Amino acid sequence: MGNASTAESPVSDREIVMTRVLDAPRARVFDAFTDPAHVGHWYGPDGFTITTHAMDVRPGGVWRFIMHGPDGTTYDNRIDYREVVRRERLVFLHGSVENDPEAFDASVTFTDQGGKTLVTMRSVFRTKAQYDQVVGFGAVELGLQTLRRCAEYLEAPRPATAPAGRARAG
Repeated sequence: MGNASTAESPVSDREIVMTRVLDAPRARVFDAFTDPAHVGHWYGPDGFTITTHAMDVRPGGVWRFIMHGPDGTTYDNRIDYREVVRRERLVFLHGSVENDPEAFDASVTFTDQGGKTLVTMRSVFRTKAQYDQVVGFGAVELGLQTLRRCAEYLEAPRPATAPAGRARAG
């Protein structure tokens, strides 16, 4: 399994930074974050699932999804992509709905480490009060759980794909 996740001391009093080294190449990790065929298998903390309604990963694109809590509570999520550099970084605004006054700036960077990938998730909140509220409900631990779930998904054995054709013995 990948290295343990960490949460760093914030650069400012409104920032959360979480990291984890994943035992997968950068292209595969980037796809896990940006392809609805993958992200639905792991995204979110323990016990949560998601339903993606739209995912358009490009500057100006939007990812709309609902996060389903283990207690049945649903949470609307909206990510507005500002910058997308394939295999390197995603920069976005994360909120609940369009023009959400509580939305925060976030980024995910993917750094190659010799076939493994260092993922750095950074969130910057508009106010210290908003930061305190998010930290107070456990966002750091929930984010670390999400990174662990991504590691488990990427490191799980995959079924072999069927060969495209069959060779005949001559």
